[in-house]
Amino acid sequence: MRAMTAAHTTQLGQLGLRERKKLKTRIAIREATYRLIEEQGYDATTVEQIAEAAEVSPSTVFRYFPTKEDIVLTDEYDPLLEAELRARPADEPIVESLRHVLRKAVGLTFTEEPEVSRLRTRLMVEVPAVRSRMLESMSVTGRMLCRVIAERTGRDAGDLEVRVFSMGLIGALTEATAYWAEHGHEDDLGGLVDRTMDALAAGFGT
Repeated sequence: MRAMTAAHTTQLGQLGLRERKKLKTRIAIREATYRLIEEQGYDATTVEQIAEAAEVSPSTVFRYFPTKEDIVLTDEYDPLLEAELRARPADEPIVESLRHVLRKAVGLTFTEEPEVSRLRTRLMVEVPAVRSRMLESMSVTGRMLCRVIAERTGRDAGDLEVRVFSMGLIGALTEATAYWAEHGHEDDLGGLVDRTMDALAAGFGT
């Protein structure tokens, strides 16, 4: 697995010294975790082993990631997704904006970190604790989508319809990635995203 992706390098260039150090520590912890899980499995990998491999203390690991599941699931892509969504044309249908941004995000993450993408989605399907924690953590991305969709549509971020659409999208994408992993990562993930957005836009036909 790569030590530093292009997306991470771009982020580092936008941060101050203190934040750059924090990001580098987060990345080191995550990469150590992925490496250990690949070598010995999820359940056999302990926080103490992760800390040793990342050359930090166990307390540092917990300071950055409250649980082992968070190490696997957390990334730095939400701010990039939000920026991309805000950059789309204001008169573009929100579903098409989301389709464009999600296809770009899939291309970026899979091109730069294909092994990580496969590992994370495989763990999401195989490890109940990872799946459960992922569903909890996706609320953060959901709130981000609520803010952007509310701004684009002139509605309040707390409106029921805005929340239902945002979290419905999160749930749909979760199922799309689970489907991808369950079928051995053989499908084109970008194509699955397109099918997902089509289903959300058109509803479930007979």
